[in-house]
Parts: sequence; C-alpha cells; structure tokens
Amino acid sequence: MPEDCTWDFETRQIHAGAVIDAETRSRVTPIYQTAGYVFDDFDDGEARFAGRSAYRAYSRNENPTNAVAGRRIADLEGGVDGIVVASGQAAIAAALTALAASGDHVLVTRSLYEGTREMFRGVLARQGIDFEYVADDASDDEWASRVRPTTRAVYTETLPNPLNQVVDIQRLAAIAHTAGVPLVVDNTVPTPYLWRPIADGADIVIHSTSKWLAGHGAVLGGAVVDGGRFDWAAHADRFPQLTEPPRAGVPSFVERYGAGAYLAYLRSVIVLEYGPTVPPSSTFLLLHGIETLSVRMDRHVSNAQAVAELLAARPEVARVFYPGLPSDANHALAQRYLPSGAGSIVSFELAGGREAARRFIDALRLITPMTHIGDVRSLAIHLASTIHAKLTPEERADAGITPGLIRLSIGLESPRDLAADLAAALDAAGV
Repeated sequence: MPEDCTWDFETRQIHAGAVIDAETRSRVTPIYQTAGYVFDDFDDGEARFAGRSAYRAYSRNENPTNAVAGRRIADLEGGVDGIVVASGQAAIAAALTALAASGDHVLVTRSLYEGTREMFRGVLARQGIDFEYVADDASDDEWASRVRPTTRAVYTETLPNPLNQVVDIQRLAAIAHTAGVPLVVDNTVPTPYLWRPIADGADIVIHSTSKWLAGHGAVLGGAVVDGGRFDWAAHADRFPQLTEPPRAGVPSFVERYGAGAYLAYLRSVIVLEYGPTVPPSSTFLLLHGIETLSVRMDRHVSNAQAVAELLAARPEVARVFYPGLPSDANHALAQRYLPSGAGSIVSFELAGGREAARRFIDALRLITPMTHIGDVRSLAIHLASTIHAKLTPEERADAGITPGLIRLSIGLESPRDLAADLAAALDAAGV
C-alpha cells in the first residue's frame, strides 16, 4: 500500500501489508513453509543477526507469510507494527513479559476473561509478576492509589468475555499515562472493525486471531500491535530494556527504532527467545479470514442483536448480558465506543439455574456446544461447569458466573433457524 494511503477499512483488510512475491508474482500471499533463509554472503549473515538487514535470519520470530498478517492487523488497528504468534495466550504473555519482569507490578481491570486470569495467577505469577485487580468503575483516585514504582502497565479488555462490560478505554488510557505506563488492551471480541482502541489512547493491542479475525474455527493464533505513541524515553527508569543500550556499542531500541521500539524488542528478544511461532499455514488461513472481516462482522452483529432481543423476551431467562440492548447497564458506553454494533457474544442467565442450563445445552440441535468464540458457527457453553469450574463457588459469584449462566457466540446462520433452535432449547429448559 502507498505510504499516504487513505483507503477504507474494507479495502485495507484485503490489501494492507501485502507484498507481491518477486519470483512467482503470486497475487495471494504464499505459504513460506521454511525454517530459515539463505545468506547472500558472510556480511549478509552478520547483518541479519545484527538487525541491520531488511531480511530475516530465521523463522522463529517471523517469516514472510506471518509478516504480512502482522502488518495487516497493525494497519487495521491504527498501529505502527504488529506480529503474529502461536495463540492469544501467547500474545498476552509476550506483550506483558516485554514490559514486566520478576518483582514488577501490573494493574488489571476486574472484568477479564477467565483464561487470562488463570495465566496471571499461574505461570506469570510464578515468574514473579504481581497482578493487582481494580474495579473497572473505580474512581481515578482509587486507580492512582494502586500505582507503585514497580508498576509497568495497565491491562484490560475492550469488551470482556463473557459478561460484555464495556470498558471506558479513554479514561483508563488517561490513568495509565498519568502513571507513566502503557495501556495494554485485548481487542479480540469487537475486532478492529467495530472498535480501534489505539484511537482512544491504548498503546498496545492484543488479539486472539483464532477468533473473529480468522473466523472459521480452523486455526490458532495471536497478535500484538504496537500503537507507536507511548513515550518510552520519558519513562526510561521503568523500561530500561527499551531505553538503555543492550550492550556496549549498540544503540538502544528507542534509538534504533523510534516509535516502533516496543514491537522491535518484542520481535527480536521476547518472541525470538521464547519461540511462540505460529505456522505460516495457519497464518495463510488467517489472512483469508481477515479479507472478509467486515462482511462477517456485520452479520455477526445483526444476528447477535436479534438473539439478545429474543432471549430478553423469554420467561426462562432471568438476565441477558448484551450491551446492544437499551436495558443493559453498559448500553451508554456501547453507544459511545461501539456505534456499529456490540459484538456477537451474548450471555444470559437461566432462571432455573444449573439444571435448566443442562436441559438447554442438551436440547440444542443447530448451535454447537463447545468452547470457542468467533466462529462462523454459533456456539454455546455453560460457564460454571467448564471455563470457570476451577474457581470456588465464592470466586464464581464474585466474577458474576452464576449456576445458570450460558455464553453464546453467535455465528452467521439464518436468524430464523437460530431463533427456532433457541426457542426449542428454552422450552426444554423450562422456567
């Protein structure tokens, strides 16, 4: 794409980041299924390892297929650079370990996907990173009081799974920047088609590309995008890995890469050394998914809105969690941040509790009972017995996971067929 390009989102999701293969002139980005690359000569090998070449040395931290996907997602999010990795969890771990080390502290909003919480209290806590949770709607003073000299980031999700609390990203960005740390945002659920948090002040954006970006439930993957706006040099005491020379005679990442310093460090240190490599064959499918993102999201959203309205009208349903409904507590924020639609996760609580949920799940014929979201197929899961099963009853209650809570990921099927399947399952669930 030209540097001064002003193409619309629908065009950029097809063309951004693409490079025509010089040898074959393939219009579709090829699968570069290779572990390494031939050096032209002695000096070329040295330059590649020193980071002075435009060409790569090894596929552990990027290959040409993956590079296109990283650039495309960054373009759609409004960032300066991006990288794809093996999964959404790998993206979160890589993004945060590039910022924080043992003894450091990260502030986190309470509304968060349970798989992420599990990683925070598990493997990352064992590595010595301290995660502290703060209520999304806590006052600015409360947030400020939790900041420590060791704080390295504020972490949140735009539209948390499964309860769809819309997070006020502009306010959190101001809080993070006042504290001198970046705001890291998981934007998996809305995708950049519905919400681009970098425009609202986010500094780093994460995706599980396995979900709506790929869209077909066929591949795993993750992505990290650098917004390129955080002033690392102004907070050098917190981020010496970016602002100080890695060794004598070598400029710092900020000196070498400027606005792209964070992503350059992530790519050449964290991803290179940990090796969460995504296969280029998976990225090939991801790229094909991204090309139709806007078309699919429009249908996802319209189907989800219809499903939420159907559920809200049923006596078997005690509560629906979908910010597209005017009755939802997050509706005002959704109108502000998500004018094109509130995503396609619809969660609801059955009045009959766990046994009603059992009858509902077992009665589904079209909607698939499984753990995943963002598929073209509609999916359903009972949360308390699966994703949140490791929590105590008290912990589940604190997280809003009631015995009758069901999460739906609404796909692209006929809305009439979805309504019929839901109606039959709700009839089976009973009041």
